[in-house]
Amino acid sequence: MKARAQEPLFVVQEHRSSHLHYDLRLEHEGALKSWAVPKGIPLDAGIRRLAVMAQDHARAYADFEGDIPEGDYGAGTVTQWDKGVYTPVKFEQDEIIFDCQGRRMQGVYCLIKLKSKNGSDKNWLLFKKKTVAS
Repeated sequence: MKARAQEPLFVVQEHRSSHLHYDLRLEHEGALKSWAVPKGIPLDAGIRRLAVMAQDHARAYADFEGDIPEGDYGAGTVTQWDKGVYTPVKFEQDEIIFDCQGRRMQGVYCLIKLKSKNGSDKNWLLFKKKTVAS
């Protein structure tokens, strides 16, 4: 799916490194904001997943698939699990709401920053919002 200029893209990469996890990446202000989701992306409402914020990546990384050599950061195999465009509903420092139009991720998702007793600000909660029947 090709993103139109006004619609930012998202990508989810399955990352088989020391532990299998999924990297959720949202294009925002020229970079890919990134979260590692250890237990996978929730496709149904009511499922909540920990999402650990990771370093931003360059926009070009959205198309990456392949092997990262042993000894390099993130060593392992990366494959594209989903890709599409999203409409940002809210994009703030501690709450992100976005409407996905991908192959697998369809609908409105939320990322909410979790408060931490130890001062870590990397933990977020990822979930899919329930749709309201009309």
